[in-house]
Amino acid sequence: MDETVPTLDSARSRRTFGARVVALVLAIVVLTGIGASLAWAKTRPAPVGTGVVVIETALIDGHAAGTGMVLTSSGEVLTNNHVIRGANTIRIVLPGTGRSYSAKVLGYSVTKDVAVLKANGASSLKTVSLGNSSTVRLGQSVTATGNAGGTGRLTISAGRVTALAQAITVGDESGSQRLTGLIRASSDLQPGDSGGPLLNAARKVVGMNTAASVGYVFRSTRGGNGYAIPINTAIAVVKQIEAGKGSATVHVGPTAFLGVSIASDGTTGASGALIAGVLPGGAAAGAGLTAGDVITSIGGRVVSSSSTLRSAILLQKPGDRVSVTYVDVTGATGSATVTLGSGPPQ
Repeated sequence: MDETVPTLDSARSRRTFGARVVALVLAIVVLTGIGASLAWAKTRPAPVGTGVVVIETALIDGHAAGTGMVLTSSGEVLTNNHVIRGANTIRIVLPGTGRSYSAKVLGYSVTKDVAVLKANGASSLKTVSLGNSSTVRLGQSVTATGNAGGTGRLTISAGRVTALAQAITVGDESGSQRLTGLIRASSDLQPGDSGGPLLNAARKVVGMNTAASVGYVFRSTRGGNGYAIPINTAIAVVKQIEAGKGSATVHVGPTAFLGVSIASDGTTGASGALIAGVLPGGAAAGAGLTAGDVITSIGGRVVSSSSTLRSAILLQKPGDRVSVTYVDVTGATGSATVTLGSGPPQ
């Protein structure tokens, strides 16, 4: 039987046909890919909100409200530490959308008055646009946005930068803190604006509104001055928290809780932190500490005041076992081992 051998022309025809088939398949794949991309683009949800949110907190003795800035579409939010300080529960609200989320604290810095929250279950959130606070100049126009008056609605207030590198002392019943390097502006700030953005003319965040006076008791700045933390300073703290690198000034994760209230410094006339009250069933009560005891060290760190006690506890985590040295009402020195509980941010 004769073997049929394809001619050069027929082989070329087959190769041409094969090439056409491959080209057709590739064209279909490309068109399919383009179609899928277009379909994905059409179905991808538009970012929700404005990038600025309302923060509502429940405290032991009431409620409080502030403002926050969305840093990631999945719900990472920047605000002042004093906005969430002492909060048992935190809720993040997107004004005008009907959406709200419970939130947890990722970390905070008491000394910088910066906190980072995570909105549970959030997605597709609009984020703020960050600027460079090192470019801020005297006299430039700025706009403050926030939850003025705690109404749950966002308002804006225009002003100008009136001073740079400012230092103020802020404080409340828990103690005072020195904040430095602040931007001072003439924007009309109100209670509830804390944690909101200070925007430049390009609508980029150059600062975070933090105080309208020299105290955490937020007063109106009508005819006065408002202060903002430079955004570069705040973001440096955010990055440290995101990296999980706690320090003496930055706390990461849940807050350890000793379960005591501390009297004002100077009450005893001696060094240490005087226990004014002990929470029943708390860590300190379980270790036998009582009101009137003066804590002189915790976890191997010397305690000379209420602020040093707070700083020492912030270096710990819930569940840590630490030694506590104290002087009781008779003047005798005692020690106890305490298993720290979990409490509100400080």
